[in-house]
Amino acid sequence: MASATLLIGAAGCGSAGSSASTPNGSVQFWTLQDPTNTVQQAAVDSFNSTGHGKVTMSVIATDGFKDKLRTAMGSSHMPGMFFNWGGGSLNDYVRAGKLVQLDAGLESRFLPAAMQAGKVDGKLVGIPCRGTQPVFLFYNKKVFADTGAQPPKTWSDLTNLVQVFKGKGVTPFAVAGNGTDSWTELMWIEYLVDRLAGPDLFKKIQAGDWSQWKDPAVLKTAQMVRQLVDGGAFGTKFGSVGYGAGGTSTLLAKGKAAMVLMGSWEYATQQSSNPGFAKQDLGYVPFPTVEGGKGDPADVVGNPTNYISVTTSAAQQTAKDFLQTTYSDTYVRGLVQKGEVPVTVNAEQALAKAPDPAYAKFQYDLVRKAPYFTQSWDQALGLTLGTPLLTEIQKLFNGQSTPERFVSAVLALKH
Repeated sequence: MASATLLIGAAGCGSAGSSASTPNGSVQFWTLQDPTNTVQQAAVDSFNSTGHGKVTMSVIATDGFKDKLRTAMGSSHMPGMFFNWGGGSLNDYVRAGKLVQLDAGLESRFLPAAMQAGKVDGKLVGIPCRGTQPVFLFYNKKVFADTGAQPPKTWSDLTNLVQVFKGKGVTPFAVAGNGTDSWTELMWIEYLVDRLAGPDLFKKIQAGDWSQWKDPAVLKTAQMVRQLVDGGAFGTKFGSVGYGAGGTSTLLAKGKAAMVLMGSWEYATQQSSNPGFAKQDLGYVPFPTVEGGKGDPADVVGNPTNYISVTTSAAQQTAKDFLQTTYSDTYVRGLVQKGEVPVTVNAEQALAKAPDPAYAKFQYDLVRKAPYFTQSWDQALGLTLGTPLLTEIQKLFNGQSTPERFVSAVLALKH
């Protein structure tokens, strides 16, 4: 749709303010401090040189970003555009009528699986602005070669490997169970629920039907997790292990753990901390299929990408024109040079110039072929529900809770 109207009105119950009706004007863009800021700034500078209005970019530190944004969105000083994680983080803003609904014609520019978290109540309110971050299995090639084992393709393969590596004195899976990093345990729950029940179960939960936690797939997932824990899949000391360098990443690189379930950023972590290992012995495969499950084994979980949303305070024409930079060849190439894997339909050819083209192509294809990409539950549900959910997951892993108690406790989080 070459002539698509990119902004079609307020997505919630409000209406666009006076500045939103200004054809061209100045738009304040708030973004998170990260390595892609130089790519964003180049896009801003290029856009401003066209004379189609002016965008001013403000870079905000990670620690205070969400709080600062929440305060501004509750005032008369909203930014015109802002970086976000999609999903539950946008719910309140949509319902308060603070966001502009974007034209569905934009979706053709991006991979379908990456667009789901940019929608709230079926309305498109976020456009991808960064790379994708799916979760999958990383493994130590040398450890596998030493045991003559192959990476798991099925759940049976995975459980058999637990015994193989335990017999060699190697922790089968590194996981960070120290409390502050229990989101690494969440990844196991997310994938098992998806493989057993398909994505619709969590979609219903995210939409507000909390009774869906009673679904048999949730209890089955909790039981499978406990079987892994009790069988030694995570070793005996995972409760004191953290994420990243010195923790799960180091255990994998040093061959003390055979595998880790982690987001695609694990590659960059290993490149930084253990470059030799990253180059020679870091392997990666999709999460296994689960025999008898209803879910499509091509589904993925994780962070589909990050998004830019437009508020009702923005000069609409300026915002509309600027959003087109997010799928331009120049912007896509800039992201790839930073090690990102963009979710635009024109990204594939640019990946040949990625730092590791094979790894970038693996990620891109994983997302391109995914029938559904479930956003990380803690992001999708927001802080109010996501944080206590992580606490209950940690209790399940460390033995403070049984599978049955886990289900009851999660149901009790929302009355």
